Amino acid sequence: MTERKLWSYKEIAAHIRVQPDTVRSYRKHGLLPPPDHVESGKPYWYADTVRAWVASRPGNRARRDD
Repeated sequence: MTERKLWSYKEIAAHIRVQPDTVRSYRKHGLLPPPDHVESGKPYWYADTVRAWVASRPGNRARRDD
């Protein structure tokens, strides 16, 4: 099932358990995928985009959210 909810830095940070500034740094250094949507200059990603990125990250421990 595809989830089309858009996530901001805050939601991504909560998902991977880091601070939003860490996610901003990932984007600045090219470690985050390009945003799926930009509104008023703010980037947003679909939840599925973030989950795919998390699954492909080096050091991913196959963490599951139950």
